[in-house]
Parts: sequence; structure tokens; C-alpha cells
Amino acid sequence: MSKPQFLWFLAATMILNSATLLAASDSSKSKPQSSYELMSSENKAMQDDPSLNPAMFWVGDGEVLWNKPEKNNQSCASCHGDAKKSMRGIATAFPKMMKGKLQTLEGQINQCRVSAQGASALAYESKDLLSLTAYIAYQSKGMPIAIKETPENKSAMQKGRQSFYQRMGQLNLSCAQCHEDRAGLKLGGSPIPQGHPNSYPIYRLEWQTLGSLQRRLRNCMSGVRAQQYEYGSPEMAQLELFLAWRARGLPLESPGVRP
Repeated sequence: MSKPQFLWFLAATMILNSATLLAASDSSKSKPQSSYELMSSENKAMQDDPSLNPAMFWVGDGEVLWNKPEKNNQSCASCHGDAKKSMRGIATAFPKMMKGKLQTLEGQINQCRVSAQGASALAYESKDLLSLTAYIAYQSKGMPIAIKETPENKSAMQKGRQSFYQRMGQLNLSCAQCHEDRAGLKLGGSPIPQGHPNSYPIYRLEWQTLGSLQRRLRNCMSGVRAQQYEYGSPEMAQLELFLAWRARGLPLESPGVRP
């Protein structure tokens, strides 16, 4: 083989190898992966064993609240009965359009409290709202996220997608730059996950308490020195919708445990 032929062969081989690596990388990024897979065996065991998972205390409190009558003597169970049956699969479809409004699971809980129970809405990140959310989500544990793009949610989905890919804050970073472009790499010694919401509400050892997806999103926005979306805002619901659609097919792990 002459030198020009060898150089051509070498260049072609490098191009093919690069294309193969790129295809493999794109394939891995296109396949949703729960951040559970990046955890230590000890943390996985903590999430998997109900007797070790600290979030189960909130699930227990949520069950009490589910059966507790409010001002008009109506409880969640008064309308919905046994949550183990009536709430099975419900969390896999939120956020969803409800009477023309995009509603998160927390938002729907508050809507029911106000309209059906004559009670006041619960504050975001309050123990009671986290407990009810965790209890309802727990009924769908192991079921795949089932969000679809529809004519009704199309506009909200597009806005959520824009939020995910839009650079923000003083650091001029987008969600996608970490959780798509750099997923699987490390930041400060910790692996960067794909950023899927399939384990919320979640007990983070860093927080030493249970927290919502919206709390985590606000943490990220604060981290890039961006203006945070308000709890319960349309922008939060839209971003949650896109994240859930992006994670479609992943099983719910709620309530999860993370470092």
C-alpha cells in the first residue's frame, strides 16, 4: 500500500470510528436512564427497602390525610375511595390538562381541597402537601410514565421544551447542556444524570427531608444564577410536562432516595 493510500485508509478509519462512537453516544442519550442507575448500592438499597426508605414516613402521613375529613366533612377518600385502587396509575399522567388548565399533581390536590372539601390550599413544600403527593404517587410505583403530546397540551409542551433548552442566568447555561450534552460525565465528583423526574417527591440526603420536583428545579436555576420560577407557576407546570414527556416509559420510583 502506497503512502497516499495508507493516509487515506487511516483517515477513513478515523472517520468511521468517530461516527460509530457518536452514534453510540446518541443512542445512549436517546434511551432514558433513571438516576437510580448512577447511585451506590447502599443508596439503591435505601430506596428499595420500605423499612429503610425515610420517605415512607411521608407516605404514611399522606394516608392519614387521605382519610381525614375537612371542614365540610369530606375527605379525599369520600370521593375517591381506596387510594390503592383509585389512584393506581394516576401519577403517571401528570402534569395533564384539566378543564383547559395544565395541572401538576400538587396543583390538582389543592384544587380538590378547595373545590370539593372546602379547605384551604396547602403551601408548596409543606409537609402535608408533600405527604399527600407522595402517598398518591406511591400507588403508581413501578408503572411507566405515560405522558403524550396532544393537541390540548401542545402549546404548554412547546413552552416547557423552550425552557429546557434555553440558556439562562449569569452562567448562561440551559438544562440540556448538563442533562443531555454532559449526561454521564461528572461535576464536582458526582455523575451528571439525564435529569428525569420519575422519582419525585424525593428524599435527598443533602436536604435531610422530602422535596418536590419544583424544589429541585429551583435549586438548578439558583445554581446557574437565574431567576427562579415561582412554585405553582404556569412556567413550572410547563417545564414539568416536558420533563415527564422526555422521561416517558421510565417506571415511577416515587418516593425516591438520592444523595
